[in-house]
Amino acid sequence: MTSPAASPSQPPADYHVSDLLDVLTLAPDGVDGFVGESQRQRYERIFGGQLMAQGIVAGAATVTADPAGAGRPIHSLHVSFLASGDDREPVRYAVERLGDSRSFSTRRVLAQQSGRTLAAMMMSFNESALGMEHQDEMPDAPDPALLADVAAALDGIPEPYAPVTILEGPIELRHVEGNLYARPGVKNAAQQSVWLRSRRRPLPADPTIHAAFLAYAADYSILESALRAHGISWADPRLRQASLDHSMWFHRHGRVDEWVLHVGRSPSASGGRGLGLGSMYAVDGRLLATVAQEGMLRLKG
Repeated sequence: MTSPAASPSQPPADYHVSDLLDVLTLAPDGVDGFVGESQRQRYERIFGGQLMAQGIVAGAATVTADPAGAGRPIHSLHVSFLASGDDREPVRYAVERLGDSRSFSTRRVLAQQSGRTLAAMMMSFNESALGMEHQDEMPDAPDPALLADVAAALDGIPEPYAPVTILEGPIELRHVEGNLYARPGVKNAAQQSVWLRSRRRPLPADPTIHAAFLAYAADYSILESALRAHGISWADPRLRQASLDHSMWFHRHGRVDEWVLHVGRSPSASGGRGLGLGSMYAVDGRLLATVAQEGMLRLKG
């Protein structure tokens, strides 16, 4: 799936930026089936973050509908992106109930469109329980109020190098080391930090909604550390990028209508692929989630 900051192109004439919360309301479609509308994108292909967010909502709906699963939030997500989707068409989510034990529920969710499978997702839901507790410490980062938001950072830079998807999209982003949309970073380093939060505030209290927003937001910048290491920007005309797979572990509940620090690094890039790892912290220092994604990253000569 292509990033919302994919290589420059003119947006379609009827392009607009959808509120993510609007497309997270899924319509029932048969037994354990759901349909969600697609967000329009400037490159006319569905953003992978949308598939993950809607898939989480679909999977959770088959867990929380059972009284035994009412207190089971998602704790892990593993996604294989298989095909590009048309952002002018809705997506159907077929949920398979693989297992329900005393404290865990496992689901497979297929995102389908026009007879094709766009993504296959495995997810697990778990009741909170007492046990061992530790986490990595949140690294130091500037207060987000001291950093320019993307709109301010890209002031005066026109489309397509200042994409509306980023400027007006569902997630507000503030890069600690500066964004990569129009030009490479100042320093080549395989790591970065990004503050993010939902533009819509407040969001509903439902933990599933916040998990869906967190997965969506993680997909924005998880591979940027690989680009930053090689002095590449999203606007580089040589760049060809697509997400291949994505894994996410949700450790603690947090609100995405409050600031979240996404600390990312890329341990490797080879064979036309790059790996991104990320840790997502609440502003109070709690580790909310760990993210891993491999993507196709090619430079066409």
